[in-house]
Amino acid sequence: MANATQVVATLDDLYRIKEKAELIAGRIVYLMPTGRRPSRIAFKIARSLDDHAEATGIGEAFADNTGFAVPELTSGRQSFAPDAAFSIKPNSPNAMRFIQGPPTFAVEVRSENDYGEAAEIRLAAKRADYFEAGSLVVWDVDPINERVRKFRADAQAEPMVFVKGQTAEAEPAVPGWRMRVEAIFG
Repeated sequence: MANATQVVATLDDLYRIKEKAELIAGRIVYLMPTGRRPSRIAFKIARSLDDHAEATGIGEAFADNTGFAVPELTSGRQSFAPDAAFSIKPNSPNAMRFIQGPPTFAVEVRSENDYGEAAEIRLAAKRADYFEAGSLVVWDVDPINERVRKFRADAQAEPMVFVKGQTAEAEPAVPGWRMRVEAIFG
């Protein structure tokens, strides 16, 4: 019986993929397209972050499908493609390629398949990867329950929860930026 040789994918392979995907443990992991509500929520957050960056002159905001390349993490992950993101000092020697390094702030908006025990494990592992890479804050945005859970690198097990009637923030990753929860889910 012949041994099969498994080809390990690289960032160069990921650059050639036309769909949204991430590189994890030498594998291209395709990310399913999202529905209207999660997409609109991610867009509103990215637009608000961009307005803040333009007004303050600090950092850059990124919409869905922006690639962030990171040195290989313990999990084997080498890239992220958050639903929305912000970076204080994005490093892109070539502006047409992935940003080098993690986002300072990453937003993950749940899609319809991001619920249940297996999804919680997968989302927690991805947050751990963000923090290992150097992200300061990760939002877990839940369109069904209309809440935002804010996880900080220095308090990963103690998320802050924002619901309607409150204003969500991403300190210390995005200084001074705030967004009403109603504006996120409205």
